[in-house]
Amino acid sequence: MQTDFLVVGSGIAGLTYALKVANRFPDKQVLVMTKAAADETNTKYAQGGVAVVNDLEKDSFEKHIDDTLIAGDGLCNRQVVEIVVKEGPDRVGELIEWGARFDKEKDGDYKLGKEGGHSEYRIIHHKDITGWEMERALLERVERQTNIKIIKHCFVIDIITQHHLGFLITKSSPDIECYGVYALNLETQQVEKILAKTTLLATGGNGQAYRTTTNPAIATGDGVAMVYRAKGRIENMEFIQFHPTALYEPGLRGQAFLITEAVRGDGGILRNKDGEAFMERYDERKDLAPRDIVARAIDSEMKRTGTEHVWLDCRHFAKEKFTEHFPNIYQKCLSIGIDITNSMIPVAPAAHYSCGGIKTDEWGRTSIRNLYACGECSSTGLHGANRLASNSLLEAMVFAHRCYLDVAERVGALAWKTEVPDWDAQGTSDPREMILITQTQKELQQIMSDYVGIVRNSVRLQRAMRRLDLLWEETELLYQGASLSPQLLEIRNLITVGYLIVKGAAFRKESRGLHFTTDFPEKSELVQNIVL
Repeated sequence: MQTDFLVVGSGIAGLTYALKVANRFPDKQVLVMTKAAADETNTKYAQGGVAVVNDLEKDSFEKHIDDTLIAGDGLCNRQVVEIVVKEGPDRVGELIEWGARFDKEKDGDYKLGKEGGHSEYRIIHHKDITGWEMERALLERVERQTNIKIIKHCFVIDIITQHHLGFLITKSSPDIECYGVYALNLETQQVEKILAKTTLLATGGNGQAYRTTTNPAIATGDGVAMVYRAKGRIENMEFIQFHPTALYEPGLRGQAFLITEAVRGDGGILRNKDGEAFMERYDERKDLAPRDIVARAIDSEMKRTGTEHVWLDCRHFAKEKFTEHFPNIYQKCLSIGIDITNSMIPVAPAAHYSCGGIKTDEWGRTSIRNLYACGECSSTGLHGANRLASNSLLEAMVFAHRCYLDVAERVGALAWKTEVPDWDAQGTSDPREMILITQTQKELQQIMSDYVGIVRNSVRLQRAMRRLDLLWEETELLYQGASLSPQLLEIRNLITVGYLIVKGAAFRKESRGLHFTTDFPEKSELVQNIVL
């Protein structure tokens, strides 16, 4: 199979890019690949909204830029922050033209929310399912575009580079090129070779490396792991954002229900088991402090009081207002016996967002030629050491557009690499025991949650690395001898992501943003990105 434009991932980043190149080049086909259903993405589960300056009388680009820089704790690339904030309104406007609906006031103005770290009300939203609405609008638009083909249930295994032509590739190789991908077709169980002039990775996050996460089951860090294996540059993986308020359900493992930060933006109050509103002891911004501060405060209260959760108090809300803005949260709480009008919501931090990822420049170009990345799998320089709430959807749209602009200028001079060999599956057999894979994933999630969570230290990181080394050896033996399956491919990628998180954390001899270590509780004077 050959295509001019290959897109891996069908969230907001991948679909926005696909629509733009398809419109620009109506005579060329755009191929979008996803390992699940087209709408099963991290985008779909984004509740809060999009942070965008749309009223320059009440807000300003400078304020949004400053809020982003403060949250990023010294590691943001200011040029990139300015690009995203200033280009954001145009990208949101395009999405609205494509059919996305955001909540409005009676006078027709957009309803604006406020979340942690923001100095102004600037979050536009659709109820508490903003990501779902954006994904819906994009997919409907894509379905009407005749030159976009979506291949579902197709798992990308690896990026094709000179390595697959028999050349030795190392991290220092200056001219690594991407020729396409190898992918496992889950319907035929055959590995297919897809050659592409340009490839965009929009593969989302890696929350499944942890025991509890707000991410769906598909968030296994596939893009980051593939680029690392291809000797591409990965950056700042130690900065894993834990959302402070995931709904606590005893015994839950895997995807937790998110209680959006917008609930605190509307006046929700965090309380400990004694009913104390504790956030004022940790930050003057109280419940609207940036996420890293709130998550550490909750973690501290849980450890101090010996509890597994804290409480989010919304009992003072008008029921009509809550159900209008947060209908899905209201129904979810009711389904487990919590009526927010007279009961508090049990919440605890859960792995939520990866601020690091595949290192890119301001046009979304990676260190591998003809390979682009955008969305959560990328590290553009916007988020630094901690992502400002509701900046991620904005970043995805802005960088999808910038990737498109760069690709459009270059694709005419590119050609396919036709001498790429087919995938060699000789000598492999079906895995006899799936428990070898499922148990490895449980072990990985336990290691990452216990040793590489909100608070870290050198001893924990050393233990995590030793255990990950063993899991990697066992999984590589299984990979080399067994036929491929989605479960095997995902655990292989998750172990690689876990290793990168631990290695980045071990290299960072300071506490900054989302990385807090008891061995180095202060910031270092040396402000640097950890590139692996």
